Amino acid sequence: MADSSPSSGAMPIRRWLDRWLPKLALVPSGVALLVFVYGFIGWTIWLSLTTSSLLPNNTFAGLRQYEVLFKLDIWWVSVINLAIFGVLYVALCLAIGLFLAILLDQKIRAEGWLRTIYLYPLALSLVVTGVVWKWLLNPSLGLEQFVHALGWTGFSFDWLINPDMAIYAVVIAAVWQASGFVTALFLAGLRGIDSSIIKAAQIDGASLPRVYLSIIIPSLRPVFFSAIILLVSLAIKSFDLVIALTGGGPGYSTWVPAIFMYDFGFNRGQIGLGAAAATLMMAAVALAMLPMLIAELKGRRDGHKN
Repeated sequence: MADSSPSSGAMPIRRWLDRWLPKLALVPSGVALLVFVYGFIGWTIWLSLTTSSLLPNNTFAGLRQYEVLFKLDIWWVSVINLAIFGVLYVALCLAIGLFLAILLDQKIRAEGWLRTIYLYPLALSLVVTGVVWKWLLNPSLGLEQFVHALGWTGFSFDWLINPDMAIYAVVIAAVWQASGFVTALFLAGLRGIDSSIIKAAQIDGASLPRVYLSIIIPSLRPVFFSAIILLVSLAIKSFDLVIALTGGGPGYSTWVPAIFMYDFGFNRGQIGLGAAAATLMMAAVALAMLPMLIAELKGRRDGHKN
């Protein structure tokens, strides 16, 4: 005789809820992501192909905005500044991060305090970092004035107001803010290496520097890979720090593509031109992320084969 109790009728409903309720809970966030992220990305690309100026319009213009963009000297100044900033930012963050991680990996005392110190800048927003370094690098208030007060009146450090050196002042602030994060990445990678490999190499007579150069650092290639991609993406999208530190000046000496996009798109009423700059920035970020995506897909494919 079939069981006609209420509990047996509720089982299919409960199974349906267990299966579909989590998916239904994700629908609002999925719709929001689709509209406010990918939808606006698509709209930005479309605006870059129109004659939009002060207000958006749907008059198709092909690649005219990109042609105008590539003819502007200020765009190429922004690109060159980004190249200088990006190369120095990535290289210095990697070098400082790896050096600090190797030091901390020696099981030194007060490691917990040191972790707090090198991770502290990461807790600050880029705007706060820019304001702090703007004060420190101000010739009349910060480092230069402090050294003068110590009696070294010939000392000069005017990078913040020097058009030829201002971009390097931005590099200093950016490296200070991000190198702790890179240190944490490398330290996690170092702690994941089997210590027996290091001991075996030392038993064979290899010195500690040789062990790091020949065994440990090459094994950190995935960490290098991830750190480089993240840093390149951050460099391409740099905006807050530059605005807070230099405002893009002196003149156009610290303009980067993000500032170009904002200024032309919102201040000068050239929405189509700003959208073209934003599209190129998005393409650059996508290219920076492409190696990570390829490596992830390759790893999954190799995992399925095994």
